[in-house]
Amino acid sequence: MNFKEEYTDRVEKIEKILKKYLPEKEGYQRTIMEAMEYSLMAGGKRLRPMLMWESYRLFGGEGAAIEPFMAAIEMIHTYSLVHDDLPAMDNDEYRRGRKTTHIVYGEDMGILAGDALLNYAFETACRAFEEESEHALRIGKALKILADKAGIYGMIGGQVVDVQESGKAVSGEVLDFIYRLKTSALIEASMMAGAVLAGAEEGQVSRMEQIAGKTGLAFQIQDDILDVTSTTELLGKPVHSDEKNEKTTYVTWKGIEKAHEDVERLTQEAVDLLRKFPAKDDFLEELLKSLVYREK
Repeated sequence: MNFKEEYTDRVEKIEKILKKYLPEKEGYQRTIMEAMEYSLMAGGKRLRPMLMWESYRLFGGEGAAIEPFMAAIEMIHTYSLVHDDLPAMDNDEYRRGRKTTHIVYGEDMGILAGDALLNYAFETACRAFEEESEHALRIGKALKILADKAGIYGMIGGQVVDVQESGKAVSGEVLDFIYRLKTSALIEASMMAGAVLAGAEEGQVSRMEQIAGKTGLAFQIQDDILDVTSTTELLGKPVHSDEKNEKTTYVTWKGIEKAHEDVERLTQEAVDLLRKFPAKDDFLEELLKSLVYREK
């Protein structure tokens, strides 16, 4: 199979895993289960669970403990998008080509759906103990990585500064801080947790964090570029939203040409680090490179 076929195949497998770990839509609170499914199964690149899976395979992982973690990382990512779209945040009506969760279910259920996805992510990841109790220490370490990278020293920390500085001109140092936490942190969590669950050594996990950090920053800069150059139809969400919200971006900071150059440089640095591992993963390398040329 070529890269595109392999990518499609992996997305299909990830979709099945996500459906497997969704809660049953039942009980008086079934509305929240419906909103969770609407949000989680809205499509998307499934980049984070894919990176987690490939990192797991890179270090020889073969067990079933990876699946609940793959579902969990996508739930955490999805909750952040649901909350990002809320009126108090980016106030967006479209995500992945369809109405955002709060538009469909109301602002109250939008807030609760995000809360529910975050909590259920950790409920789901804990099911790994049932799959591989003999690797409880690895699972515990992976859970801590998820918690740290999703919290105040990770994604939420980045979002806080992003919201506080919205409408203001920020320095490159602050913008870099926002991007490294808001976007890179969950990508770091994906690749680090995958490596930990497979039994990678501490130094190897640290290198995966470096690879993921560069990948996440490149990914966010490319997002800035697409917000300026793409269309709503192609991107699946409103374009020029950064301009609407008066946000400083890499494009407004460095210009579009330098932004393109930085995406390519960071991606190449990530690939070079990846190639230092004895095991070779052509698909993972191509996946990192594909982020440079993506259109949505």
